Amino acid sequence: MTVYFIGAGPGDPELLTLKAARLIGACPVCLYAGSLVPEAVVACAPDDALVMDTASMTLDETHGVILDAHAKGQNVARVHSGDPSLYGAIAEQIRRLKADGIDYQIIPGVPAYAAAAAALGTELTVPEVAQSIILTRMSMKSTGMPAGETLENFARSGATLAIHLGIRALREIERQLVPFYGADCPVAVVYRVGWPDQLILRGTLSDIHAQVRAAKITRTALIMVGPALSDSHGFPDSALYDAAKPHVLRPRVKAE
Repeated sequence: MTVYFIGAGPGDPELLTLKAARLIGACPVCLYAGSLVPEAVVACAPDDALVMDTASMTLDETHGVILDAHAKGQNVARVHSGDPSLYGAIAEQIRRLKADGIDYQIIPGVPAYAAAAAALGTELTVPEVAQSIILTRMSMKSTGMPAGETLENFARSGATLAIHLGIRALREIERQLVPFYGADCPVAVVYRVGWPDQLILRGTLSDIHAQVRAAKITRTALIMVGPALSDSHGFPDSALYDAAKPHVLRPRVKAE
């Protein structure tokens, strides 16, 4: 018996990996976080499968279902939004599985920041503009942030920021980031990326709060910040395809 932690991607069922779809379609027990994973993602579960929305369940309750399945020798598809390694709350589940001697595997999924970049039609690592992406979150009412992992510390890098769980703290985000990025730094808020009601708001650190407030967005949104989001910077072409810059797969400089 195996528990499969499956990354469901951002919400679009077509962004499931082939492996994820195959396992959901094969497991007799399917647990999914319904507040973040649409039913369409688990629609490929077997007709006779036990499919449960865990949004209102506790860790003890979900683990109890897994223990029941284990006793019956049934594999479990534990479906999480995005990629399970990012804010998936799987570490605490894995700890219990290990304590009970239950096998598990992690099946990666499309993370929200990648889906958001695709929806925005942009590259997040632009030559000489930004070559790093920082994935972080605001603490709010959830688990506190470790010492040193502050938004201001990350902002000093000038990297592209992908901020989770921060839509209700936009004023605080603005306060902390403006000294480093400037008030006119591009910002994108992507609400429910990959869902049918996906909404994209574009603005700057100085005006995005008003847009979010007008759209009445209070949850399930990713905030992207950084100069790479602008389409007005005159960045150079990368060296990857530059004829004047040979590399191991293109050793010769092509003649003009």
